[in-house]
Amino acid sequence: MIIRPATAEDAGAIWAVIAPAIAAGETLALPRDMSREAALAYWMGPDRETFVAEQDGAVVGTYYVRPNQMGGGDHVANGGYCTAPHATGRGVARAMGLHSLDHARARGFRAMQFNFVIACNERAVGLWRSLGFQELTRLPKVFRHPTQGAVDALVMYQAL
Repeated sequence: MIIRPATAEDAGAIWAVIAPAIAAGETLALPRDMSREAALAYWMGPDRETFVAEQDGAVVGTYYVRPNQMGGGDHVANGGYCTAPHATGRGVARAMGLHSLDHARARGFRAMQFNFVIACNERAVGLWRSLGFQELTRLPKVFRHPTQGAVDALVMYQAL
């Protein structure tokens, strides 16, 4: 697997990865009817560094890293991750997670914090725990899951 910085030419492939997750509304806290243009402006925004994961020449995942806050909080990284539906279970998310931690360290971030990990997304929660993140708090019933109703979200953190 190759993980590399995304370019403008990757926009179509990134949309193909994130569109199903956005429409499903189960893992990303984004509007389910978000347009292609709005989604790509968010995912590839100027305030973040966006990457793609490729296997056999095809984009199978994408992530971004950005400062979690501005000013006095800009030493803590934040990120968003998405794996193509056909590539789940193949180690793409783990590879992107490890890559993002290394990248954040190289950029001088001293920690990484996820503000809103959907608690019923057991694959993501398990991955982040296995990569050394700890659950700082549980926010009760703050996410409207399309099939499970109001569910909890986690704030997860790792010092770098």
